[in-house]
Amino acid sequence: MSLLTNVMDHSLDDGYAEAAARRAEGGKGLPSTLRAKLGLAAALLLAAAVVTLGAAQARIAAPTLAKEREQLIDRIETETSAADTLQKNVDTLRDAVGTKQRDVLEKHGGDSAELVSLLAGATPARGPGVKIVVDDAKQTKQSGAGGPRESSGFSDTGRVRDRDMQRIVNGLWQSGAEAIAVNGQRLTALSAIRAAGDAILVDNRPLVPPYTVLAIGDGQRLSTAFQDSADGQYLHVLQQSYGVRASISAEGEVRLPAAPSLLVRTAQPQGGGADKRGTDTGKGTS
Repeated sequence: MSLLTNVMDHSLDDGYAEAAARRAEGGKGLPSTLRAKLGLAAALLLAAAVVTLGAAQARIAAPTLAKEREQLIDRIETETSAADTLQKNVDTLRDAVGTKQRDVLEKHGGDSAELVSLLAGATPARGPGVKIVVDDAKQTKQSGAGGPRESSGFSDTGRVRDRDMQRIVNGLWQSGAEAIAVNGQRLTALSAIRAAGDAILVDNRPLVPPYTVLAIGDGQRLSTAFQDSADGQYLHVLQQSYGVRASISAEGEVRLPAAPSLLVRTAQPQGGGADKRGTDTGKGTS
């Protein structure tokens, strides 16, 4: 009976009683929801203060930035104008040098100067010829089986490569072409066709397919000679075996630009050109 009486009299454990008392004493402060609201308000006020301060600083710095921007624009326009002036001077000097060169060549070489300039690619050319358009295959396939066209580093056998263009150009020269341009790039004795990654370079300038090759010569005869040559048959194999697209047609007139940069590194006048009574040494420009 004493145990039952003790349980009835002390139904709440002493530890629970102490925790309830402490909670009751702490409840005399601010409610937790109110404290949270006050904290949120303080955070918002702080954020507003930061934004306001930043906006004020930006407004203060705006005139300075605008002034610096105007100064940069003025400098760019000035330098652009100066570059344009220098380019005009370069063009004028280049024309003057070309005129003097032509005068000297005409004096010592007669009418052969114009022919030499034309064959060297120093002047634009036009006349009947051939137009060849070469493009990659419509659906190129990746292949890892190896083959003669994969030795150059291309894994896509349907892509036109630099050595394909080399064979086409060399075939045209061999077939009797007098002047050739690829995508508007005039070829000379110093031109090079190379590859950089998947791109074809002509004189270090990248080309974008389709590749248009223009060649001056007897149009129909040049077309027939090229197609019958080994390089023409090579192009035919590319079409049949790899799906490379190509077309060739004789043109009544094609126009080729002058070479963008043609430097005469060494020059030596011919003995027979300066003096009619002299002996031709066989040495010319190189």
